[in-house]
Amino acid sequence: MFTLRQLSIITTAFFVIYILILPSCNRINRNGSHPEISDQSIQAGKKLASVYCQSCHLLPDPSLLDSKSWEKGVLPRMGPLLGIYELKYQRYPANLNDRNLKGYYPSKPLLKIEEWQDLLNYYIATSPDSLIDRQKNLNIKNTLPLFAINTPSIKYDAPSISLVKIDSAASHPLIAADLFKKTIYRFNKDVRLIDSMQFSGEVVDIEFQKEGMLTCNIGIFNPTNEKYGEARFININKNGKMQKEAAPLFDKLTRPVQISSVDLNNDGKEDYLVCEFGYITGALSWMENLGNGKFDRHVIRALPGAVKAYIEDYNHDGLQDLWVLFTQGNEGIFLFTNKGNGKFEEKQVLRFPPVYGSSYFEFADFNKDGRPDIVYTCGDNADFSTVLKPYHGVYIFINDGGTHFKQRYFFHINGCYKAIARDFDNDGDVDIAAISFFADYKTHPEEGFVYLNNTGSLNFEACTSPETQQGRWITMDAGDLDGDGKIDLVLGNFSHGPTMMRSGFDWKKGPPFIVLHNNGNK
Repeated sequence: MFTLRQLSIITTAFFVIYILILPSCNRINRNGSHPEISDQSIQAGKKLASVYCQSCHLLPDPSLLDSKSWEKGVLPRMGPLLGIYELKYQRYPANLNDRNLKGYYPSKPLLKIEEWQDLLNYYIATSPDSLIDRQKNLNIKNTLPLFAINTPSIKYDAPSISLVKIDSAASHPLIAADLFKKTIYRFNKDVRLIDSMQFSGEVVDIEFQKEGMLTCNIGIFNPTNEKYGEARFININKNGKMQKEAAPLFDKLTRPVQISSVDLNNDGKEDYLVCEFGYITGALSWMENLGNGKFDRHVIRALPGAVKAYIEDYNHDGLQDLWVLFTQGNEGIFLFTNKGNGKFEEKQVLRFPPVYGSSYFEFADFNKDGRPDIVYTCGDNADFSTVLKPYHGVYIFINDGGTHFKQRYFFHINGCYKAIARDFDNDGDVDIAAISFFADYKTHPEEGFVYLNNTGSLNFEACTSPETQQGRWITMDAGDLDGDGKIDLVLGNFSHGPTMMRSGFDWKKGPPFIVLHNNGNK
């Protein structure tokens, strides 16, 4: 039993400990660059962020960006979406005069200016002064024994290759498109130029057809809300030369990046699924074939950012379903289940923060359980926070049944733009080839191309070659280019565009593309 004096001492001790601990429990983690911002403002801003910063996308954590990027880059772009067009005589950027955005911006502020200041304060005071650099632990071997690297016979200054595509079934299997030259090139298996043609637009994707190809013309590569995109056929004439159709198949699209033929309503006619990436506006849409060259456009999801789609009858009901990656705002992978009569049921399978810069995904079975897993990349850094980001890179999400996927692997690559999953070395497991368009060219130029060799149990050995630093890769394709039964790679050099740092190699003097010929055992 305690005496009254002992109880008094114990009670006093507990009270002192409580007083000391209480402030630390409520203490706000904050950076050192904004000590003038009060805790009260930060707490108020946090509550406001939970309301206004997740109405359209996943609530971004302040730790995802440095304080300066929030203050000078991202948040000034968000202000006009809430009807806030300036703060303290600083005018925020907005496309108020864009004829395609009528009614897009609020006619009056959705929150008071003091509330907007609190929201700003929350992000700029609790975010880090700089992001953690994962590159310190980066280990990419400077050897690439599986591939021999070759360049094409054609060479010219400042290439802007927007597309490379291998057609393993064709006698002339490689197509490359130069965006600014508005030229399409065709090469044979030895990478010798056999044909070229001027094109009326900027081609970023093609779908091979029996007698030619369907081109996806983005219209204008730089961000715009104008509807200049189109689909147009290129045929191969009796002399083996490319010849484009006089008129587009359909047009007036908002910066399309992928067009795929598919009968979506089971009426026996070829319809077309369109990823209208857009800018501030855009959509996932499909063009219903009415016959006689007429099409009716239907919108599946009226938001920009659709960048990659896969078509399959997921639930085996005889109707084609859609897996689509959206890369702006509410970033994520969506499953659109075809319900018939042109109707789709939407489900978001994976969701990513809006600052990730999602860039690509595809399916592969990494654990050999018969279920398709997802390899996903993020690294689009041509936005309002152009700093190196530790979460950019290659992810693997394992399918644990149905539409449930869980992250099991990550490899950091700054500015990662695409990853192709194939069994390149023919050893029975899935390897990964990845490119970056916003790499750390100054400190780690080797991450421009990385080959991840699967060593088992989701362990990968990272490799590259100095020869892959000859270009800035924005596009890549895989296929059996030379007909030897092994999977080759082609990387397209887009030597233009914004970058945070320059490479020691002058990309504008580099080849339009390089071929990584697979020398492994079949």
